Amino acid sequence: MAGFFNIEQVILSIIIGTLLAIVYSLRILVLLEKRIARMDLNIERMTRAIAKEEIKIEKEEVKIEKELSKRK
Repeated sequence: MAGFFNIEQVILSIIIGTLLAIVYSLRILVLLEKRIARMDLNIERMTRAIAKEEIKIEKEEVKIEKELSKRK
């Protein structure tokens, strides 16, 4: 029976494999968190740009309404 692993080696291999799987999973989670953070930042930038455009449109709308009220 020289070619087979003994029970301690099998248990140690299972523990090491499990730890490696956990480390790999944590690595993937960190990468996903970074990706989500970048997406969140981009959404925030887009929201700011939209808000600025909305303010411009509202100011222009007020100007137009004033011009129309002067003509009446």
